[in-house]
Amino acid sequence: MKINKISIYKIDLPLHKPYWLSGGRLRFDVLDSTFVCIETDDGLEGWGEGCPWGETYLPAFGSGIRAVLGLVAPQLIGSDPLKIEQLNRNMDLMLPGHEYGKSAVDMACWDILGQHSEMSVVDLLGGRYDIPVPIASSVSTGTPEQMLELIKEFRDSGYHVHSAKVGADLELDIERVKFLSREKNRDEVIFYDANRAWIPQEAISVMNAVDGGNIWFEQPCETLEQCLQVRRQTSHPICIDEGLKIFNDLLRISNEGIAEIVNIKLNRVGGLSKARRMRDFCLEAGIAMLIMETGGSVLADTATVHFAQSIPPEFIRGTWLCHEMVGPDVAEGQGARNINGDVSAPDLPGLGVKPDISILGEPVAVYE
Repeated sequence: MKINKISIYKIDLPLHKPYWLSGGRLRFDVLDSTFVCIETDDGLEGWGEGCPWGETYLPAFGSGIRAVLGLVAPQLIGSDPLKIEQLNRNMDLMLPGHEYGKSAVDMACWDILGQHSEMSVVDLLGGRYDIPVPIASSVSTGTPEQMLELIKEFRDSGYHVHSAKVGADLELDIERVKFLSREKNRDEVIFYDANRAWIPQEAISVMNAVDGGNIWFEQPCETLEQCLQVRRQTSHPICIDEGLKIFNDLLRISNEGIAEIVNIKLNRVGGLSKARRMRDFCLEAGIAMLIMETGGSVLADTATVHFAQSIPPEFIRGTWLCHEMVGPDVAEGQGARNINGDVSAPDLPGLGVKPDISILGEPVAVYE
């Protein structure tokens, strides 16, 4: 089997309501998403998606994905999409780094492999655990009362895991954590996510000012060095998110005891193949996981759920469905959807999602 055509699509995904990250320092209204369709000489068609969360959240942006694909896609024509590890290695030799630009290609190849083998991606990744994955909400920064109202809206859809954004005013952050922790239900978990906004002194002050069990903090500071400093002077569990970019970051997190949980975002780490290595290490090292995308439609979310459902339930803390926050729906009635706060991967060959071309429009680039 050989790749004989790669088509690239661009679509804007407006958020249903504006979103404030990290104490309100970053605002997002629309996501720039790139879709990749890989066609083979025997008629199979695989789909992938790459969608950074805006242009100021990570060193990643929508048009950057298309620039990366402009370099690597022409050289992938004639490659065997079933040899995914070789294909990823070849992309890394063509262009070191820029993992977020390659992840959609990796995703599309897994889709092709699943269709070719008549297996779902979750089974190709090691097998489905028959327990649905809990969905984590994403609660924009606001006053404590405003944030609680958002949590209540998510509760109405069955959510019991929440990611509440903090990270601006220290006294208000302490009030947010205390207030929301008092108001959460017994079966709920809240991650207080600073998205790197605090310096160590601020993180230590906030974390040591709040008491009680089951309070988790996500990416309190910019670097792993700073998060390690916080880890040494606090007791609440820490999750590393933006600090996990490559496998060596995970080695350091484990070896130095920086965190108990990691958030593996598929687009950021380079796709399903590289995330799989991280998953297997976490299982050996006893590190719990959140599995998410950086953004996107139901296509990106479904790939994430396939991956998340291949993880033993005691290790998986939740996933996230970005497509519930954006429009349009590019694959109505397909893919992984919220069922009372939980989600399962489709039991179909490959990813089980094919975007509606009439919504995507004409490709912005075609390589053959």
